[in-house]
Amino acid sequence: MAEKRASSAEKRPTSKSSSAKKTPTRKSAPKAEAPRRATASQVAARAAGQLLELTGKESEGVTGLSRDDDGWIVEVEVVEVRRIPNTTDVLALYEVTTDDRGDLLGYRRLRRYARGTPGEE
Repeated sequence: MAEKRASSAEKRPTSKSSSAKKTPTRKSAPKAEAPRRATASQVAARAAGQLLELTGKESEGVTGLSRDDDGWIVEVEVVEVRRIPNTTDVLALYEVTTDDRGDLLGYRRLRRYARGTPGEE
């Protein structure tokens, strides 16, 4: 018993107007998109997260954020030492510098203090 198999040419639909010539369309090169700057909230969250990775200190929150010529300066408050009761925890304020995308360039501790201690306002 011989079976005939359809060739791939037989499976393809044929064009009705094969005599019509198509003009080649020119495609321009894809335009390179400029890297998007991160938003302030993205930079703040990223800076706090990267500081945690480097120091192992849990962030209490971002207390300051400003632009600079090369990126951002983010002030992050962290728990340096947990104590019981937590009103006696030791906190620290870190200054984190990042590029425009929020990647950490450097950090430094500005000061340490007990939770609830009045600071410079």
